[in-house]
Amino acid sequence: MNLPSVFIFNWIFLLALFPVAFFWLRRAWRILVKRDFSEVALKKGLAPHNAERYAPFEMVINLVGGTALVGVLVAVLGFQALASEDWIAIAGVTLWLKLLASFALSRQAHGVGPRKSSS
Repeated sequence: MNLPSVFIFNWIFLLALFPVAFFWLRRAWRILVKRDFSEVALKKGLAPHNAERYAPFEMVINLVGGTALVGVLVAVLGFQALASEDWIAIAGVTLWLKLLASFALSRQAHGVGPRKSSS
């Protein structure tokens, strides 16, 4: 049973994919072309000391996620090639996997546990 509220949710979710895809692709562009590592593997708003080491991984995570969302947008709006359940599933899994991969990378870059002082 498709209620009107379900259709509204689908359109709002589809419209929300535009800024998310733009933001992720812009971050990949900044890392790859501009060599800006200020947003690489952030933990509590701070980049790691060796952000350049983790930049290629963050760039790939953002590039793959952004490209997948653009693919979903093109398939839904351009070709109408995906059913509602399919594109929602692809977009949802892409969102969660990107968030979890970026979280794991930030924890890897900053290390586990509190910092040890050298004194």
